[in-house]
Amino acid sequence: MHELPEGGRYSKGKAIVNLLAIEKDSRVTAFVTTKDFPEDRYLIMATSKGVVKKTVLSAFAHPRKGGIIAINLDENDTLIDARLTDGTNDIILAKSGGKAIRFHEQDVRAMGRAARGVRGVTLEKDDIVIGMVVVVRAGTLLVVSENGYGKRSPISDYRVTKRGGKGILTMRCTAKTGQLVSIKEVVDDDEIMIMSQRGVLIRVPIKGVSVIGRATQGVRLKVLETGDKIVDVARVVSDEA
Repeated sequence: MHELPEGGRYSKGKAIVNLLAIEKDSRVTAFVTTKDFPEDRYLIMATSKGVVKKTVLSAFAHPRKGGIIAINLDENDTLIDARLTDGTNDIILAKSGGKAIRFHEQDVRAMGRAARGVRGVTLEKDDIVIGMVVVVRAGTLLVVSENGYGKRSPISDYRVTKRGGKGILTMRCTAKTGQLVSIKEVVDDDEIMIMSQRGVLIRVPIKGVSVIGRATQGVRLKVLETGDKIVDVARVVSDEA
């Protein structure tokens, strides 16, 4: 992390190709932070086409300057998230159409770095997977749509099923709300940063986001300019869980 330059809100930042030796057509889609690589921790990955893969973290203990393979992707598939687990967590995958699935991590066997992974969720129509949550706290599940709507629902509302299903409704997506773009596990003391595609940020305290049922549209979290969309949400906490 000491190699990343610090900058103000209005600075452009530094091109990632100047920090990492990545291929021309590649882009960074996820990152995790760790100080060591124990045998009892895992890296679980999810793709836009609903594939999940778990690999023991120690398999990444010897990186190379040009990177090492983490997952073999199908054609037209992309990695969308990667998280650390302890081998006993529940996993939640959310789809752009408004459904999410919760299953035990034990349903995904650990495999080598060069493996493809297994099906985590079945896609419907023009669905893609937009996010993954590793359940570690007794909190709520926050979902945010591209048109600035969002809500929280108790994680207990999401029953545990076997991986590979279609999931259950987590937000009723309409023309007004747009499709889902983010899902986060949050508690009342958290704050979130919401970013639009035009680079506008807003900081929102989680206490101000209503806890309502899964089969609802949510409430407006951010008023957008015409043509703007929400592209990402980050959770801000004082001590990372």
